[in-house]
Formats: sequence, structure tokens, C-alpha cells
Amino acid sequence: MFQPVSTSGAGDWAAPERRSPRVLIYSHDTFGLGHLRRSRAIANALVASAPDASVVIITGSPVVGSFDFGNGVDFVRVPGVVKLPNGDYTSLNLNLGLDEAVAMREAIIRNTALALSPDIVIVDKEPTGFRGEILPTLDAMKARGARLVLGIRDVMDEPALLLPEWERKGARQALIDYYDDIWIYGLKELYDPLVALELPDAVKQRITYTGYLRRELPDEPQLARYPKLTRGPFVLVTTGGGGDGADLIDWVVSAYEHDDSIAIPALVVFGPFIARTTRRAFMDRIAKLDRVDAIMFDSKIEHLMQRASAIVAMGGYNTFCEILSLDKPALIVPRKTPRLEQAIRATCAERLGLLRQLDGLDAPASGRDPVEMARAIRALRDQPKPSQAFVPGLLDGLDSIGAMTKPWFEEARRHRVPLNRVGLAAE
Repeated sequence: MFQPVSTSGAGDWAAPERRSPRVLIYSHDTFGLGHLRRSRAIANALVASAPDASVVIITGSPVVGSFDFGNGVDFVRVPGVVKLPNGDYTSLNLNLGLDEAVAMREAIIRNTALALSPDIVIVDKEPTGFRGEILPTLDAMKARGARLVLGIRDVMDEPALLLPEWERKGARQALIDYYDDIWIYGLKELYDPLVALELPDAVKQRITYTGYLRRELPDEPQLARYPKLTRGPFVLVTTGGGGDGADLIDWVVSAYEHDDSIAIPALVVFGPFIARTTRRAFMDRIAKLDRVDAIMFDSKIEHLMQRASAIVAMGGYNTFCEILSLDKPALIVPRKTPRLEQAIRATCAERLGLLRQLDGLDAPASGRDPVEMARAIRALRDQPKPSQAFVPGLLDGLDSIGAMTKPWFEEARRHRVPLNRVGLAAE
């Protein structure tokens, strides 16, 4: 065992000095961009409010390097995994079995946490992580006195489906056993994502509804030149990561193919995870249309959203936050499989007057009426902006997180730094 060296007779502790706060954010990222973009927004906000803080994001996203992070934020990428059509998972790039890949991820996560020795650990969405990989790290960090926080989006899934899934994963018990705080990135007035879990009162007292996470424009656009149609009014069509967005793109393109009198043009952003053959087929169709263009991916899509007159999207959490933040009329066309998350969010938001939704995305292509989509796109011209439906505290999420973490950071700064930190991390 490492034996600390004391030169001042002060035991294992160095002279008092200020210690900069440290935060570890775990984002399992098995699919899409949602977890990473939410974690990035929180990390950037934390270092903006506490410039001496260090935040490390652990992620499995293969495109994490495409995003900019604030000074004081860095990331560690674990081997990626991907969900197969049959519901099973496999390693994304490595020629390893899933168990080996998970064991490797688990080791990287734990060793990163031990080396960083964070004051706060924020776990995104999954209380036990992907296949329980975060649990050894939670055990180690809890023993060290780190504050453990679970952050979840406003809508998880239909309550009747969420309960058996969380019971199977041991997620409900992990919520009870590990977490000091539970942040819900939304408003209870819109939806209560944990209502079906029947949590003990002691756990309910740990829950804070933060409000939605406001998004700001990045410093500068990613693209040096946008397509020509963006010089005037246009509708932005985005499917987030794009892995499950082909049906929405098809419906929008079909509307313009069917009705060449739609006055406002559309720009489609495919997303990095759309299949290459699918993208090529869409580009062939789009090339024949005067009022539709497309780009592959924009990691700073907020600038395009700011330019757009309106937005057509499937309505994932991050896109919803961007629509609210940039105050854009929006048509949400939610997918209902494999989860009802998007549909529940769209229904609740439409009830509050924040947006409009169009049902039918999960119908066969023959059942998606291009006339209906064309009509919905036209209606965006006269649709109110989200800000016209006043909802108190709607976009207070990052401010709430900053207020909650401020005293925790101050406590971290007051801690003395043990001389044997490196030795402890190596044990």
C-alpha cells in the first residue's frame, strides 16, 4: 500500500489550498445524439458559471469529436455499441463480443473516475448505465463522498412500459440506493416521467424539476457557406442523429414532389447516422426539386435553426429545447416506436400551445398522405411562436443546475488536498 510522505507533521494532508471543482458526466450513448448533446449543454454551462471547474464527459458516441466544448470540458470515449434491429446490442467497431466490450467500457469508466476523483457525478438517464457498467464506479465514488446525481429528460416512455423495464435493469432500486439528487430536465406541469415507479417519499424529496435546458448559439457556424435557399425564408427539416429519421424525410420530400406550389422551401439535415444508401436515394429525389435542398450534418445546427422560419422535426428532447430556445414555430411529427417518448412530449407541448404535431409517421409509406404534410408545412407560416404561450420557468434548466451546484462547488474548493491522492487512485 502506498504510504504518504509527511514533511510537516501534518499527517496525510497537505497545507490548506483551494481545490478546483471536478465533475464527471456519464453518457452511455448507444444510439443517436441526444445524450451527448444534453451532457454537453450541462458541461458547458457548469464551466461558464464556474471557470475553475473541470468537467469530463464519458461517452460512447462516435461523433463526439465533431462538437465544441467550453474551456474546462473534455471527454473520454469508451468503445461504442449499437442496437440491432432485433433489439440486441453489438460492438460498434471492435471485433469483440458484447460482454468483452462492456467489460472494457466499465474499466475505462471506473479508472477515469478514480483518476479524476470528482466532487459530483452526473449520470444521464440510465441509473445503472448500459448493462450495469456504471455501478462499480458509483460504488467507488459513493465511498469517496462524491455527490451522485441522476439526470433524466422530461419524458422517458409510457408509464406502463417504463416500470417493467426499470425493474428488469434494477434501475428503480439503484435510484433508491445510490443517488443523492434526481434532476428532471423539464416541468412537472408538462409531464411527470417517474409517476409509475411509486418511489418512497424519501426519494421523491430528492427530485428537482429544473425546467428545460436553454440552448445558446455557438460562437460561429460550422459551415462556411449554407445552401442558397437559406438566404430567404425556409423550413428546416431535422431528424437529430438521423438513424431513425428516414420516414420523416420521405414524407416531407413527398409533399414537395406532390405539390410544387408550396411557397416556402425546405432544407433537410440528414444527420450523421442515416444509412448511406438511403441518403443517396433521397439526394436523387431532392435534385429534381427546385425548393428542397439537403446537407449531411451540422454540429452547430443552432445557427441554421436561428435562420429558419420554422422547423419540422420528430421532437426528441434536444430538438425540443432548441425550438423553445430559438422561439421557432414547429411541426412535430413524432415516432411512436420503440418508445412513446416523442409522442407524449408532442401531445403535452401542443396542449400548452408550444407547437403543433402531425400524427402518422409510423404508418406505411402508402399511408402517409403528402397532401396532409403539404398542408401542415403551409400552416407553419401563421403558427404562433412558443413564446406566445407563456409557461413560467420553461427554460430555467441550466440556471437551476447552476444554482444547485454553486454551494457544492464552494464546498469542493474548501477541501484540503490529500498528499496520497495518487496512491489512493492507484489502489
